[in-house]
Amino acid sequence: QVQLVESGGGSVQAGGSLRLSCAASGDIPSSYCMGWFRQAPGREREGVAAIDNDVTISYADSVQGRFTISKDNAKNTLYLQMDSLKPEDNAMYYCATDLYCPSFGCGINGACTAIADHSIGSLEYMGQGTQVTVSS
Repeated sequence: QVQLVESGGGSVQAGGSLRLSCAASGDIPSSYCMGWFRQAPGREREGVAAIDNDVTISYADSVQGRFTISKDNAKNTLYLQMDSLKPEDNAMYYCATDLYCPSFGCGINGACTAIADHSIGSLEYMGQGTQVTVSS
């Protein structure tokens, strides 16, 4: 049974940084895509960043250059380093893994975007989420 447990969320001022971690347990095939998506109240879910096959990385345009996704296979942990945080980054952040990156809005023409309802419904695994709050 695959489990994903996020940590590292919190409250910071605009311009600050946070690093999210996602500890994975269970048998996740190396070919699977791993990444992050987020949802804020009143806004649609959107893919944030993903690593596919440990090689291909995609980001949402809104976080490109500010967020960095990385993966430590020895520790079975996925990270999201978030720098230069903005109030519009306020959201619950979820760790996810699936054979297909588009299931959580990433790997679409090399980028991440809004997640269609039918896609999120077929997502194989996701964590419980960690809250990120950025104050102006």
